[in-house]
Amino acid sequence: MYRIEKYNTTHYSLWNDFIADSKNGTFLFQRDFMEYHSDRFNDYSLLVFQEDKLMAVLPANVDNGVVYSHQGLTYGGLIYTPKTKQLAVTEIFNSLITYLKNDGINRLYLKQVPAIYHKYPAQEAEFTLFNLGAKLVRRDGISVYDQENPLPFTKKRKEAIRRGEKNRLTIVEEPEFGLFWDKVLIPNLERKHEARPVHTLEEIKILYSKFPQNIRHFNVYHNGEIVAGTTMFVTDTVAKPQYISATPDKNELGSIDYLYSQLITTLFKDKRYFDLGPSFGDDRKTINEGVLFWKESFGARIVVQDFYELEIG
Repeated sequence: MYRIEKYNTTHYSLWNDFIADSKNGTFLFQRDFMEYHSDRFNDYSLLVFQEDKLMAVLPANVDNGVVYSHQGLTYGGLIYTPKTKQLAVTEIFNSLITYLKNDGINRLYLKQVPAIYHKYPAQEAEFTLFNLGAKLVRRDGISVYDQENPLPFTKKRKEAIRRGEKNRLTIVEEPEFGLFWDKVLIPNLERKHEARPVHTLEEIKILYSKFPQNIRHFNVYHNGEIVAGTTMFVTDTVAKPQYISATPDKNELGSIDYLYSQLITTLFKDKRYFDLGPSFGDDRKTINEGVLFWKESFGARIVVQDFYELEIG
């Protein structure tokens, strides 16, 4: 009933148009985003057809007999249209399992798109995966602020925000990422975590050139000097700080608190959700209680992202 094809460049426009019209896809699944790091992953993206009509896509890569959706992206899973119903999703997964088995794949690993990114209800895949015996191997807690049902900022958070106001901080949207990357983000990551940003400066510039409506950048200044900044990823329903960082005097200036308050209440108030991200300890299992407490002081509460593993055979 369903025919499955591996993605190739002839599918470029078909794929991108499908993602744009899907009910659970975002710009992260557009080919120009997926392929900025194509040298790091062996692409195994699949298209599912019913006769000649594209019904679903699976952004994915393969490594040692395991298909992942997708190791280079924050979330993945099966992407389908608003008209796709539960029984169709079940049949599509059965077809995918047969295809993967015939192609020598041992396991399918899926990190689902969190529900806040869905344009319509879209958890048919989770229901199907449970019935297929997939293992829930990981569950992340994402702190989310709901613009339609807002909880108040705490008194302590409001005090920190007022500190930013008293220090006359200014927030400027800019197309230039280098100042923030070089003066704030990279030094902070190296000092605190001995790490580097996931995206290089050149990569984020390229992505911005492809997706200027979805990637937006803001710097915070105090007396003409940069003290904080954020690079935002923006979808139909969600605004998310992909990177946010500040100079060591952030508590004295109130720079991060002031920036978050403006992002939530003014700059992205038109988005249903503001995604403050997970609050992991170093082992990615325990909670960083201090970070979680800070996010909850903005009125954010937990939405889960599930990760499934399905044995093929």
